[in-house]
Amino acid sequence: MAASYVALLALCLFLSPLLLVAWKHWRRGRAARHVTVVVLGDVGRSPRMQYHALSLAKSGFSVTLLGFCNSKPHDELLQSDRIQIVRLMDLQRLAVGPQILQYGVKVVFQAVHLLWKLMCTKPAAYVFLQNPPGLPAIAVCWFAGCLCGSKLVVDWHNYGYSIMGLVHGPSHPLVLLAKWYEKLCGRLSHLNLCVTNAMQDDLAENWGIKAVTVYDKPASFFKETPLDLQHQLFMKLSHTYPVFRARSESSDPDTERSAFTERDALSGAVTRLCGRPALLVSSTSWTEDEDFSILLAALEKFEHLINSGESLPSLVCVITGKGPLKDYYSRLICQKCFRHIQVCTPWLEAEDYPLLLGSADLGVCLHRSSSGLDLPMKVVDMLGCCLPVCAVKFQCLHELVKHEENGLVFEDSEELAVQLQMLFSKFPDPAGKLHQFRKSLRESEQLRWDESWERTVLPLISDT
Repeated sequence: MAASYVALLALCLFLSPLLLVAWKHWRRGRAARHVTVVVLGDVGRSPRMQYHALSLAKSGFSVTLLGFCNSKPHDELLQSDRIQIVRLMDLQRLAVGPQILQYGVKVVFQAVHLLWKLMCTKPAAYVFLQNPPGLPAIAVCWFAGCLCGSKLVVDWHNYGYSIMGLVHGPSHPLVLLAKWYEKLCGRLSHLNLCVTNAMQDDLAENWGIKAVTVYDKPASFFKETPLDLQHQLFMKLSHTYPVFRARSESSDPDTERSAFTERDALSGAVTRLCGRPALLVSSTSWTEDEDFSILLAALEKFEHLINSGESLPSLVCVITGKGPLKDYYSRLICQKCFRHIQVCTPWLEAEDYPLLLGSADLGVCLHRSSSGLDLPMKVVDMLGCCLPVCAVKFQCLHELVKHEENGLVFEDSEELAVQLQMLFSKFPDPAGKLHQFRKSLRESEQLRWDESWERTVLPLISDT
């Protein structure tokens, strides 16, 4: 009897590799035109991965998009019959116990939950994974790929350990563990994409990873907003945010007026108000890699210039986004005693954000890369809307913003204040520097995401 059990066990051990190979081939046959896109974060706040999903769908692939659904994705993605969104459960950290235990429990839960979801979804030829966050997603997606015959494609937006280092410090055990994990598991992927040439070089030299640079490019809906749509947006936002409301009523009670525009009651024509304030826009995730005290200090200097008699317009400053430091900066904003500047911090619907950028007069970016190797997508979107940009300087920003060509670069609040004064000194005169930057952006031929993706990414997954 014992000999029979041993023979049966030996037969199982002999057949199991063959069965696994057969299982992989069966899954691969079913997966040929299917791709899974994984975001271990909020899908609505992960535009690049949404763009990957849309481009894959337009290229004939069916797509399963796994991620948290805390905010609404773009309508185009929701309306696509080739894209299925599968919700991942977002487990908040435990409220008790040591921090490392809280983090460990969350990672274990995410690993098990993600693996379960991957095994239950339609077989995929490729798994596109956003990194960061890559812990535990890289290892889980690689393991699921081994079981199902999928090829792992890691899209490096930044280094996860460098973001953790902003909070805990670069020598914290969690940060060192995350760096070791990211470096080890990052080599398990079949293909690697990254966002800058600087990151491509760093991955090759320090991580032994060969990556293809796929620059962020604006989607087709990031463009200048027609005046009638600007007016509709301002009127819509005015119901919630007072800064968009008219400063004075029109003499004609039937005329519809916002802080920036008015619509004629008879003709329906929309015009910009004479003496309107300038609209400055910034967007943020309210994290440690963006210091908004720089902007607030520059606005204080701008206010002082107006009070000193400089010919400058009033400002409406709109800072969009959600994040952990929003309450902190909101308190700082409330402490300011501005007379000529109004600041609001809304969270916009996905469809309203490009309309706002296309309606603004100036964009400001305060993103400093935690690794020095990634680029702010908000600037990509602003340039796509032909919106002049002032951006804080860091290591590889020159790959996107060319100082005095398509924008301005500053290092501190003093430089930003000087740039604001220079750009708004003749507002809204077409002879002003602000209008010249916009004219230059209009004349430049900007490559859009779809074209760029078809040139760089599609050949990689068509040939492998």
